[in-house]
Amino acid sequence: MTSRAYSRTEHLRSLWPWLPLWLLVGFLAVFSHGPMPLYSTRTLAVAWEMWSHGHWLVPHINGAPYSEKVPLLFWMIHAGWFVFGVNDIWPRVLEVLFGGIELMLLATLARRLFPNRPWIAKAAPWMLLSLCYAFLFGLQIMYDVLLAVWALAALLCLTPAAHRTEPRWLLFGLCLGAGLLTKGPVMLLHVLFPWLLGPLWNDWAQQHRARWYGRGLLSVVLGAAILLAWALPAGFSGGDAYRQRLFFTQTAARVVSSVDSAEPLQSHSRHFWWYLLWLPVLMFPLSAWPRASAALVMLRRPLEPGLRFALCWLLPTFIIFSLISGKQLYYPLPELAGGALLLAGAIALLRERHPTLANNGWLGTWPLGIGGMLFGVFLFLLPMLVAHNELHGEWVDAAADHSRFFSIVFVLLGALLLLRGRGEMRRLAFAGLIGTLALNTLFTLTLWHKYDLNPSAHLLGAADAEDRVIGYLGNYEGQFHFEGRLRQPIVELKEGASLQNFAQAHPNGLVVARPAKLDADDLRYSLLVQPFRSSWIVIWPASSLADLRAGHTPPEPEQPTQIYPIDEWRHRTMP
Repeated sequence: MTSRAYSRTEHLRSLWPWLPLWLLVGFLAVFSHGPMPLYSTRTLAVAWEMWSHGHWLVPHINGAPYSEKVPLLFWMIHAGWFVFGVNDIWPRVLEVLFGGIELMLLATLARRLFPNRPWIAKAAPWMLLSLCYAFLFGLQIMYDVLLAVWALAALLCLTPAAHRTEPRWLLFGLCLGAGLLTKGPVMLLHVLFPWLLGPLWNDWAQQHRARWYGRGLLSVVLGAAILLAWALPAGFSGGDAYRQRLFFTQTAARVVSSVDSAEPLQSHSRHFWWYLLWLPVLMFPLSAWPRASAALVMLRRPLEPGLRFALCWLLPTFIIFSLISGKQLYYPLPELAGGALLLAGAIALLRERHPTLANNGWLGTWPLGIGGMLFGVFLFLLPMLVAHNELHGEWVDAAADHSRFFSIVFVLLGALLLLRGRGEMRRLAFAGLIGTLALNTLFTLTLWHKYDLNPSAHLLGAADAEDRVIGYLGNYEGQFHFEGRLRQPIVELKEGASLQNFAQAHPNGLVVARPAKLDADDLRYSLLVQPFRSSWIVIWPASSLADLRAGHTPPEPEQPTQIYPIDEWRHRTMP
């Protein structure tokens, strides 16, 4: 066997067992319930509208060009629909595959940066897959996991390989272009600082500064050219308003304020220290592992290139994200891979330089073990607490019927984390992944019916097929379009004259309302009632709702209101 073939074999062996474990758990979780409103349903709505109306160049949502997103993810969804037909299975499979690719890229990046420390390449993907938030958000049909793939691929192009020290500039530019087509200019923020600070961690960059920056700049130009190759024809095809938002308003908002949704900027405005407060949540359970914290505290100069790379990536990017007023927890999702890389490198140095601390039992996973067992005990006692009126609430009342089955899982995971000896990091990663899967499953059994909009979407889809016009009181975000296979836009309405004019123009139309509480009229005159999050979805005949709002009594409906499954706690809130 040649050395190159042997190297490939070793790389494949290193994927076992974390990659099969990720795929198994990911597919179990992503198919335990349907696409989540409003993140996943909005992405599917845009993909469906592009598909159903032939808008291959310009993303559309609710009948209008959608300047907030670029099209690569939608094109990838369409590729699967060409082969398998329109469905929500392929987009969910894509997200799990993106997560697996991200883990593989992280392992390869660690192998490049720490060629003399193979343990880091084995440990980094385990640490990344253990992160609870990254796993749960990775189940959403959104752009950020694919963006993380392109960011890691671009950074990998900058790192030296055994047979080549100069970066692969062409591939770097192509990965930049793919990232720009995934989520726009914010892609540059995820890869900019490792390139700008290259001489601090890369020997080739230090020795060839002119070529490093010159060719890197050409790669950035190539990535921008790829984005413009789509944006220029899309801008002229989408009309003046779309072109204005795409090239000026929306692009500037992404660069300056990192806004990537149709919501106003102030809804995402946070303080400078907001990410710092949420960092333990983003990095949980690694943030609750004392050995990881000790490894970071014990880092001392001189640092080897891999650790300098991680710091050049994470620290300035984190500062910039903190300075931007618009913040969401998923914005720095690609940097969580960098956090896993930094922790793996720090722990490897701790094992080498401070073997006593590396084997100290007090720095083990026992706090997580105790926490897991206590949470398991709480789940076991939950039905008793609810039955004796000691504890009540939307979640606890719903979870009480199933909590004792899951208590066993968390007690066993807690006991696993109390074990000592070799394999501590893998036990932590396994417990984090399985514990997150258990919580996701508990959510599916207890609360998913409050997020499942299929009954409403199917009713609206049937009305759309009959050419009945549909209105929505408030801001509509595409949550019904894909599941209902709607082909016509939903009209956004307001209470008062807007609603009355709509009912007069479309007497056989429907109106979707979202009241915080139900009253007797909702259950008597509407077509459908179902819970949604902490409120309700109520679908009305437009004329009936307009009559009620005007103080008149509408005619009795031909059929009783469809009321979809409501748990006991919800029944207590109904009149």
